[in-house]
Amino acid sequence: MCSLLRGEEMCLAQLFLQSGSAYDCISELGELGLVEFRDLNPSVTTFQRKHVNEIKKCEEMERILGYLLREVKKADISLPERDVNPVAPLPKHIMSIMEQLQRLEVELGEVTRNKDKLQRNLLELTEYTHMLRITRTFVQRSVEREPLQAQYEEFPFLEKDTMLEYSSMQRLGAKLGFISGLIQRTKIQAFERMLWRVCKGYTILSYAEVEEYLEDPDTGEPSKRVVFLISYWGDQIGQKVKKICDCYHCHLYPYPSSNEERNDVVEGLRTRIQDLHTVLHRTEDYLKQVLMKASESVYTWVIQVKKMKAIYYILNLCSLDVTNKCLIAEVWCPVDDIPTLQRALEEGSRKSGSTVPSFVNRIPTNDAPPTLIRTNKFTSGFQNIVDAYGVGNYREVNPAPFTIITFPFLFAVMFGDLGHGAIMALFALWMVLYENNRKLKNTRNEIWNTFFEGRYIILMMGLFSIYTGLIYNDCFSKSLNIFVFTGPYPLGIDPIWNLASNRLTFLNSYKMKMSVILGIIHMSFGVILSTYNHLHFRKKYNLYLVFLPELLFLLCLFGYLAFMIIYKWLMFTAKDSRLAPSILIHFINMFLMQGDGLQPLYPGQTGLQVFLVVIAVLSVPVLLLGKPVYLYWLHNGSNRIGMYRGYERVRRNSEEELYLMRAHDMEEGSGHSDLSTSGERPTEEFDFGDEFLHQAIHTIEYCLGCVSNTASYLRLWALSLAHAQLSEVLWAMVMRVGLRMDTTLGVLFLVPVFCLFAVLTVSILLVMEGLSAFLHALRLHWVEFQNKFYSGTGVKLCPFSFSLLPSSFEHDGLL
Repeated sequence: MCSLLRGEEMCLAQLFLQSGSAYDCISELGELGLVEFRDLNPSVTTFQRKHVNEIKKCEEMERILGYLLREVKKADISLPERDVNPVAPLPKHIMSIMEQLQRLEVELGEVTRNKDKLQRNLLELTEYTHMLRITRTFVQRSVEREPLQAQYEEFPFLEKDTMLEYSSMQRLGAKLGFISGLIQRTKIQAFERMLWRVCKGYTILSYAEVEEYLEDPDTGEPSKRVVFLISYWGDQIGQKVKKICDCYHCHLYPYPSSNEERNDVVEGLRTRIQDLHTVLHRTEDYLKQVLMKASESVYTWVIQVKKMKAIYYILNLCSLDVTNKCLIAEVWCPVDDIPTLQRALEEGSRKSGSTVPSFVNRIPTNDAPPTLIRTNKFTSGFQNIVDAYGVGNYREVNPAPFTIITFPFLFAVMFGDLGHGAIMALFALWMVLYENNRKLKNTRNEIWNTFFEGRYIILMMGLFSIYTGLIYNDCFSKSLNIFVFTGPYPLGIDPIWNLASNRLTFLNSYKMKMSVILGIIHMSFGVILSTYNHLHFRKKYNLYLVFLPELLFLLCLFGYLAFMIIYKWLMFTAKDSRLAPSILIHFINMFLMQGDGLQPLYPGQTGLQVFLVVIAVLSVPVLLLGKPVYLYWLHNGSNRIGMYRGYERVRRNSEEELYLMRAHDMEEGSGHSDLSTSGERPTEEFDFGDEFLHQAIHTIEYCLGCVSNTASYLRLWALSLAHAQLSEVLWAMVMRVGLRMDTTLGVLFLVPVFCLFAVLTVSILLVMEGLSAFLHALRLHWVEFQNKFYSGTGVKLCPFSFSLLPSSFEHDGLL
């Protein structure tokens, strides 16, 4: 709990790694994920570092693995279960893995090229067969259109008379030629117009569409093709026709000069197609065997290559000592994990067989450590809500432990409905019970992943919504009379209010005042939490000059407003409620110092209100001037207290104590070089103007924010009212229609009505209204609550961990 409240205590440590065992030591650290490495070679470019060649080899292996994964996915071969977590291979094994991958790439590349070549040949033969079959119909149709009597023909078809061949036409002086092939269906109209314009009508184009889809050799997508036959006159026209065909990417095939030749070609094509199918099936079977063999080891190779590349990247961050026999690394590490870190280094030295052990040494530093907050699967979702606002400063109070309760509670105040909360809680409980299901965890649907990662948040929101639904006595817009009683209703709002004419007025007043009270309590709690920061960072003057004025200003004005609301609830019953004075009028007159003619809420009200206003007004100049003036006095009188500080520094042992003293001195403007690592850090100068300007901005923001933030909590009332009214409208316009039918068909009609009611309830009241309440609860925590004590300007610890390393293959959907 201490780690979740304030984060882990961090320290800067130096790792002394022997050259022979550095690889194994960093591999052990990567498995643990404890430390964050610092770059000790910031002036050295990436291509000038020591292990750049090893990283290039790893990138080459990643390229090959990507090619293998794409081929495996294309062949629809499932990868084995990803339960394996192999250790990083030794440097001497890199070449063997590289050779296996290259050999597999060459073999797979040859088989794939042969398969593509066979498929292309098969496609060409199939197109040639379609061309011969369809062009035969062109000739048959033209023969049928010929008259029975003989007449003069300028362009006779050669197939019309089997005795009249192309050689006979040449002897007659006719230079008639044919070009046949296939073209995409989308291009045939433009192709026909281009032939007409270029060839001036010296061509005859006949075409027909192929019935089946043919695969496009360039894209691999099925497409419709058209078979065409062009008859042309003259060699020059033939050259133009061929150029046009090339421009439109037509597939041209030779046109037979006689029926006998056509029949011989068709028979030969049929035999070749059968042979190609046989060879292609064998090639595909062999390719599948190669891919199946590769799929068994490809995931292991991916993990090993990723770990190798990460280790060499970390080694490039280290520096050599003066003897060039030892690597030095600097890491941020939690203080409690130092023994674990030392054991990991010893284990790495043992695996490498090094006789000289590696060790760790803590060093002092002036740099602000990164923030590490350990979470589990329950608290991680709430911590992500806080981190979305900003990562906390080192050892700053973390709002996440309190957000676990306050966030779902404020959500439930806006979403309070027993039925809707039960549905939400059951949905989240189902995700929690099946959280280890791989199909639910490993999906590429971002919306589902968002819901699944926040399953515990949804569960808490559902449970709190059930509680507030009981308080509101609201279940699908209907009240429940679940208690047998004779006096006041024991829990929640009395269901008799559903029959009252002023029900909505009563609920509005109740929820509005409740929202104000909850908001003041929430903001006051945030101001109180700031004391933990002031005490921890040794800024006790902030307790008197910042915290106390802020709390007095908030409670004397808005805390008094909450007091008047509660006092009016307790002192006025239903019988004399008409005689109760207006709290809003009294609160306005409190600032105007008026109200003599109004009925007082309690005896001595005017004197107390004047006293509270005076206290609130006097707290503003204290908040504005107190801290800058005190720091200015402290800076000018630093020589008189220097001796005491020097004595106090002698007693400080831990790095956190030194860090707190340095932060305290830097704010006061007295930097001390004896605490820095180099001993030559320049002194931080105190600027009264900057400090006063900063405090003036904070004072104005806080004082105005108390007004606006209190009004902002009225969203709790507004959204609660909207949710209740939408639920009531949905019930009245859908379910009530089905329930009013008292005939036999009414039962059958109730089924689709209930289905419609369920769909609208889930889509509108649960999803849309739930998202709206979630966003408003998020805003109340970020703006109204966390800004009272949480700065969120820190840096999150990024530990070197193999499990946290991103993978480009997973991003591309290959794993």
